[in-house]
Amino acid sequence: MSDTDVRDVRTVPTRAPESAPTGPTRPTHPALTSLGLVTVLLGAALPMIDFFIVNVALPTIDRDLRAGPALLEMVVAGYGVAYAVLLVVGGRLGDMIGRRRLYLWGLAAFGLTSLACGLAPDAWTLVVARVAQGAAAALLLPQVLATIQATTSGARRAKALSLYGGTAGVASAVGQVLGGLMVAADLAGTGWRAVFLVNVPIAAVALLLALRTVPETRSPHPSRVDVPGTVLLAVALVSLLLPLTEGRAAGWPVWSWLLPVVFPFAAAAFVVVERRAERDGRTPLVPPSLLRLRSVSSGLSVILPFSIGFGGFMFVVAVALQDGLRYGPLAAGLSLAPLCATFFFASLAGPRLVARFGRRVVLAGSLIQSAGLLALALVFRTQWPDVSAPAMAAAMALLGVGQGFVLPILLRIVLSELPAAQAGAGSGAMVTTQQAGLALGVATLGTLFLALMPSLGVRDALIVALLAQVATVALNVALTFRLPRVVR
Repeated sequence: MSDTDVRDVRTVPTRAPESAPTGPTRPTHPALTSLGLVTVLLGAALPMIDFFIVNVALPTIDRDLRAGPALLEMVVAGYGVAYAVLLVVGGRLGDMIGRRRLYLWGLAAFGLTSLACGLAPDAWTLVVARVAQGAAAALLLPQVLATIQATTSGARRAKALSLYGGTAGVASAVGQVLGGLMVAADLAGTGWRAVFLVNVPIAAVALLLALRTVPETRSPHPSRVDVPGTVLLAVALVSLLLPLTEGRAAGWPVWSWLLPVVFPFAAAAFVVVERRAERDGRTPLVPPSLLRLRSVSSGLSVILPFSIGFGGFMFVVAVALQDGLRYGPLAAGLSLAPLCATFFFASLAGPRLVARFGRRVVLAGSLIQSAGLLALALVFRTQWPDVSAPAMAAAMALLGVGQGFVLPILLRIVLSELPAAQAGAGSGAMVTTQQAGLALGVATLGTLFLALMPSLGVRDALIVALLAQVATVALNVALTFRLPRVVR
């Protein structure tokens, strides 16, 4: 590689004029302190942890509440669908009435709904509480990225976004580790309920810290919520996600075949309505002009398959370790510890590496992730049913390194050219893509794995699911070349 090539992919400082209609603007709000950054990241970790924390607790919930497969999947899917559907609305509301205010409301609501989950007397109450918890998470999470975008710049923003990306990945894996620990510990006889009750004191601490450390920010030109766009986006996401997540467990009823037919029409109508709103001078829920930014469109196109693979992997491995290898919740959770550790350290190394190698860090991370998946499949193929946690450790660690080189940098790319005034809408769209991908991963790879188990057995069904994830990573590799060569 020549010196010219190295210079071409270096990180470029963000020094766009403040009057520019597109591109990042310098923050005009009070700077976010280090403690403030820790506080918003703590709030961000809660929704991410809770998407995965129930995976290792599902067998215990089933025994305690006699839930059955359909309601168990609704415990997972209800949270994910509500979360994905309302994320963009949460980002827009933060732009309008203040991101700090929405962050505080979201924290309070998340703590209360977590308490409701932990005290649920039956399976249906738990499902309803989980849907409400997903809605609270949708209020909370978009404010984190929007606050970082509005109160930081330059190297400090790059570091904050890397820490956010590390938090996103590690919290997802830690969710299953923590879930296993909480269920196994059976604190005060709470069993699976502890995986929800633990959120209450954490949310309370984050709330108290946020009152003192998080500055208020909002869009300088707030607009009303785009009601037609919100309704159409909700219809599109529900018609796609609900049949995929609930159809198999419900026995594929008629509605599970009809709703997917609605999806393309609702999605097309959403695009038409959003384009018309922006053309008429109104502010759409997801401004189409944002998707014309190369950093946004190319970054989202890679985030989606990455999230599909990651969400499916976490679900499938949790089920396979417990149902196939008869691991307890604690052992199943701790098996992911090497992935958590290497993901975090790789995400911290990302800013320095991307300054030198640009988008090639994402490419390298995808290839390392593929190697980790193939290594893990080989371990299961050759050592089943005597697969130990140490035997999986090297492959898990390799996976964590690859994922840690991919996700934080993708988040940084998507946000790099967003105007501060559209930080909420942009971050909401990005997190919606990520969350929808996680839910699709559970639905597609999870359904593939569960459907193959009766005929192939747990081992071979797991290997097929891992190879299917390798295919999503191959798609990532191809799409990486659409990313900007220069990472801002």
